[in-house]
Amino acid sequence: MTATFVIPLWADLLAVGIGSVQGALFAAQFRDRRLDLLGVAIIGIATGFGGGILRDVLLAQVPAALTSNWYLITATAAALLGMLLERLISRLGPLVTVLDALTIGLFGAIGTTKALSAGLPEVPAIFVGVLSAVGGSILRDLLLNRPIALMHVGSLYAVAAVVGCGSLAIMLDLGVDVFVAASICVGLTFGVRVLAVAFNWTLPEQRAIEKLPRIRRR
Repeated sequence: MTATFVIPLWADLLAVGIGSVQGALFAAQFRDRRLDLLGVAIIGIATGFGGGILRDVLLAQVPAALTSNWYLITATAAALLGMLLERLISRLGPLVTVLDALTIGLFGAIGTTKALSAGLPEVPAIFVGVLSAVGGSILRDLLLNRPIALMHVGSLYAVAAVVGCGSLAIMLDLGVDVFVAASICVGLTFGVRVLAVAFNWTLPEQRAIEKLPRIRRR
C-alpha cells in the first residue's frame, strides 16, 4: 500500500455524511410507512454506512465506521439534518437525486482507490468500487421494504458507478494524480446518474418471452 492511495478521513466522513442526509430525505418521503423520527434516522445512518461496510467486508478489513468515533457522530448528525431539510423543502425529488448521485460518486471513488491500495487488480477493484457505490441504496431500499432501485429500469446506478470507477482505475494506471482522478470519477458518476434521470435514459428492459406454440402430434 502506498501513500498515494491513503483515503483521508475527511473524504470518508464526507461520503458518509452526504449518504446519511440523502437516506433520511428519501425515507421521509414515505409518509404512508408511518416512520417515526428514529426510523428515519436509522435509515439515514444505514444509507451512509452501507457502502463503506460492504467495501471493507469485501476487502477483509475492519469496517472504517468502527475505527473512529467520528463516523457514527457524522452519520447521526447528517441524518438529523436530512430530517430537518425535509420539513423545510417541499419538493424533494431533485435534491434527493442530486445527493444520491453525489453519494454514488464519492463511495465509488473511495471504494476503488481503497481496493487498489489493498493490492487488487483493476477489474476487481472496479467491482468493489461499484458495490461500495450502490451498497447504501440497496440497504436503504431493503429497510423500507421497497423494490431495490438498482435492479429496475431507469436507475442506471450501476452503469454510472462503472463509468466513474472504470475511468478512475484507467487514469491511475496512466499516472494521473489520485485527487484529480477521483474528482473526475465523482463528476462522471454524478453526470451519468443525473442525466439518466433528467432524460429518462434506460437500459433495454427484459421482456417476457412468449411461449412458442406447441406442435400438435398427429
